Amino acid sequence: MTTKDTPPPEWIGTEGEWIFFTSLIELDYEPNKDFTYRPSGNGTGNEGVSFSFENPPNLAVNVQSVYYTNNHGTETRSRDIFTREALAGLGITLIFVDQQDLEQDALGITREALDYKDSSRLGRR
Repeated sequence: MTTKDTPPPEWIGTEGEWIFFTSLIELDYEPNKDFTYRPSGNGTGNEGVSFSFENPPNLAVNVQSVYYTNNHGTETRSRDIFTREALAGLGITLIFVDQQDLEQDALGITREALDYKDSSRLGRR
């Protein structure tokens, strides 16, 4: 499996989430052991977060597409910031990753996120 692959038909997340997911696999992270993936942040715990981590601890990641970033208004961005701040109150760092950055350097951007570095548009606010 490589980050260049397109998502399989059964993948229910976004293309950006697929790139991040496959990058984690390439970096030897195991789903449901090192991290949990919930498409579009659905499911229990850490509402609104797509990737929650056990290794490294207290880390959450959301991947944002160009469409998402450019076509959702300030209400959506405000909700993302609120989610990040609420999780920080629980000791969890929420990192945003821009899909176009993943498309340029999937493994590098994934490593940055795993090091708690947020170089996304929203992270530079």
